[in-house]
Amino acid sequence: MSIEVYGIPNCDTVKKARLWLEAEGIDYTFHDYKKESADPAKLRRWIAAAGVDTVLNRRGTTFRKLSDAEKADIDADKAVTLLQQHPSMIKRPVVEHPGGLLVGFSPDEWAAALQ
Repeated sequence: MSIEVYGIPNCDTVKKARLWLEAEGIDYTFHDYKKESADPAKLRRWIAAAGVDTVLNRRGTTFRKLSDAEKADIDADKAVTLLQQHPSMIKRPVVEHPGGLLVGFSPDEWAAALQ
């Protein structure tokens, strides 16, 4: 199985997820979207599959620092623009796998989807 993992390498959740993948012997390709940027087409697909509220991390400091106008009325198009400008607001990690998409790290959910 070939999977693609998107995240930021120094994120604690991404670290846990990568350790879990390695412990389970699951090969993956890692994409650092701080260095490689966030592809708008992928962002649109992720939002279509999982929803804005799942892909957009509203809990982080980057989101909290946005102006009230930027935080208001976030639809898919506005979310793509914001996530391109601020990739650290993408919930981490995002995993594309043959069976679909995983957003965030849950060992039980990942085991069910990837094993």
